[in-house]
Amino acid sequence: MASKKVYVFLAEGFEVTEALATVDVLRRAHLDVTTVSISHSLEVMSSNRILVKADRLFSESSLSDGDAIVLPGGMPGTLNLEHFEPLIDLILEYHRTGKLIGAICAAPSILGHLNLLNDEEAIAYPGFENDLYGATVSDNSVVRSHQFITARGMGVSHKFALKIVETLLDEETATQVAATAIIE
Repeated sequence: MASKKVYVFLAEGFEVTEALATVDVLRRAHLDVTTVSISHSLEVMSSNRILVKADRLFSESSLSDGDAIVLPGGMPGTLNLEHFEPLIDLILEYHRTGKLIGAICAAPSILGHLNLLNDEEAIAYPGFENDLYGATVSDNSVVRSHQFITARGMGVSHKFALKIVETLLDEETATQVAATAIIE
């Protein structure tokens, strides 16, 4: 069986822990994870001024073949993701086809602004709850609602990633990864 594909999008000003802790956990679960820069350079500067080299450029090829996409938060990373039309088109395509969409911190606001969270349960970084249009705002730090996984912020990056593993693979694999990485 082919490994499930996950694309993690990086925009200037992304939250490094939300992106890279997620990538780390997903790769420990043997998922096929590709980081994708939405800019014209593989090198992307995080909100904390950490330079990260993405695996590929958004413009390099179609990204429709994935099983999931992940949107890290951070500022202005979230705004940069939201203003990149080709990514918005891809999000809408994943939504139409029922594929998994993960968003953490401020990034769930993108899904809210696209009116994708109607009748869903969701969470975002404190202060962004009003941007989750149509959603029931959860008290939980990580929420799965149908094809969406949303999370409150950087401090729950590992739990967010484990929920993606559980959804794409199974609970046993998520438990094994958590145990080997000592994630509580």
